Parts: sequence; structure tokens; C-alpha cells
Amino acid sequence: MTIEDLALLFTRGIGSRGAAQLVEYFGSAEALFAASRSTLLNDVGLSEEYANRILAMEGMEQAKREIAYCRKHNIMAIAATDKEYPAPLREITDRPHVLFVKGSIESLNMRTLSMVGTREMSPSAEHVCDTLISGLARNIDKLCIVSGLAYGIDGACHRSALRHNVATIGVVAQPLPNISPAPHRQLAEDIIKHGGAIVSELPSQSPHNGKLFIARNRIIAGMSMGIVIVESPATGGSLSTANLADGYNRTVMAVPGRISDPTSFGTNNLIRSGKARLVLTANDIIEDMDWCVLQPHQGNNHATEDNKIAELTPQQRTVLDAISSSTTISLEELLACTSMTLGELSMTILDLEMEGYVRCLPGKRYERV
Repeated sequence: MTIEDLALLFTRGIGSRGAAQLVEYFGSAEALFAASRSTLLNDVGLSEEYANRILAMEGMEQAKREIAYCRKHNIMAIAATDKEYPAPLREITDRPHVLFVKGSIESLNMRTLSMVGTREMSPSAEHVCDTLISGLARNIDKLCIVSGLAYGIDGACHRSALRHNVATIGVVAQPLPNISPAPHRQLAEDIIKHGGAIVSELPSQSPHNGKLFIARNRIIAGMSMGIVIVESPATGGSLSTANLADGYNRTVMAVPGRISDPTSFGTNNLIRSGKARLVLTANDIIEDMDWCVLQPHQGNNHATEDNKIAELTPQQRTVLDAISSSTTISLEELLACTSMTLGELSMTILDLEMEGYVRCLPGKRYERV
């Protein structure tokens, strides 16, 4: 990144779309500021006012102060023209021209998946977050979970990623190194410590503004090629993020919930309207994203499959052992060979499905994954 990239950020009236268009036209912010008045007015079609601001390099002094601020707080600024900039985010037309990053730059271009949801999270939704990320962690290399560092589903996704040794990125709506909500400051530190990053598009002197959270959502939607909505009421920020992702041609996925549960109205409607693909297991996400899973010989820093199976409950191991890897089995046959009640068996199978160990087939038959 050059100082001209920051100067463009501080040039009044340009905005995200304007910066993206100008840099695309000239190839770089340096070339833009080196352009003649005639080029800016006649070739690009800028107004006299905006051309004068660029020619006067009005944002240069503020850019110098921002560089000093970033150095003081160990923040890295990267421009959309830098190779470190997230590749999926570079594709959207309203991308921020500059990102401020604290933590691992490498995590920005890992295999990212955005996961968001309501702040009023149900206990079962927290379990769903952990189950999905656990299943992904066992099968996907260089995975990184992107979310908004907010209360509820966002925080649960970040914590699950850390628990399963998966990198995670928190996208915030305030200048770094500030973190909001304040109770998540330790979570942000843990994210950075474990190879993730905290990202903002806001320079140091940006005033607090509630509308910035909506703008932040486009970064969450744009940083990944897919997004999972875990739980959402009929309205809310996670639905706006889903709509943004849909507009960016991302794969939108949602976890269904009980029809009587208000915190599931939004996700159920996304699925019913066809805007989101239904997700029950980590394998559903892997298939929808068309990701290649780790082969046994590849390995990673997670526990082996044998160790994971050893962590299952006795009931889960009983059911898993009863389901052959070469043939399928019906619910009635499982009831007979496990001696469980229908309620116990149904809950155990659901847990195994969420963990990615078994798959339900038509006719209520099951097979091992």
C-alpha cells in the first residue's frame, strides 16, 4: 500500500464505489494522483470540485497522520490493489479501498466462510455453531471463519473456531484497536493470538455511528464465497448480510429451526423463499461450497478421527457402530439393535448427523459418511 491509497481514502466525497472505480480506471492510487486536470475532467468525467480535491491532494496530511497511528498501534493498512487484500472482497463494487488489520494478514486469504446470526442466541444455536465448525475443522484445510465479533451467534462462532484450532476473523464497525462490545476485547486478543485477525475499514478518527454496522455487513458478506445464517428472527442485521451476500453471488446457507421459535423465523423464511440452501451438517456446507476434504494421509493439527470418535457418548458410539459403512439401515432396524427408545435414538442420530458422521437417506434409512 502507498500513502496515495490512504490519501484517496481521506479525499472528501469519493466514497467506496468512487475509489474502486477510480483505481480500476488508473490502475493505482499513485497513477490517479499523477493524472492531469484534463484527464480527470474530460476522460474520467469528474466534477471540477472533485478534480480540484484530487489535484490538491487534500487527504495527504491526514494520510501521514494515519500511517503514524497505525505504526503506533501495530495495525497494518492494505489496499485493494495489494496481494494481501482478500480476493473475494476485491470482486465487489462497493469494497473498501483500504482495510485496517490487526493480527494475521495470511488469514485474510485462507478458505473463508462467513457465519452470522442473531444476538439473542438460543442455547441450541450455540451447539449448532460448535457442531458445524467442528465438522468443518476435521475435513477442511486452512479454514477461516469470518463473523462480526458481536454478542450471540457471532461470538459463538469465533469461540468455536478457537476451540477447534480454526483461524477466525472479526470484522468490526469501529477504528482499531478499539473493540466493541467491550466484553469481547479478550476474545479479540485470543483471535489474534491464535492466528486470526480483527479487520475494520475505518481510519482512526472515524466518529461512532450506528449506521456503520450496516456498512460493516458488506465486508462480512464479501470476504467469503459462502455465508451461513445460523439463527435469525424475521428482521435483523444477519438477514441484511444474507441479502448482500446474495447480491454478490455468494452461496447463502441457513440452518432451519422450529416453526414456533421467533429466532428461527428469518432463517426458515430464507430457506422457504429459495434464497438460502438448507444446512443440517458440516457436510452440507462442504458440498454447497464444492470444497475438497482432507484425505487421511494429509492430516492437520486437529485430533485424529479415532480420537474424535472416542469423544462420542456411549449412545452415539453404539448407534455409529450399528450403522455399517457399506450398507444402509432403517430406523426400525436401529431401534431393534440398540434397544433405545425412539426419542433417545432420534436425538442421538440428530447429533451424529450434525457432527457429520451419518447421513439420512430417503425412506428413513441411514448410512455412515
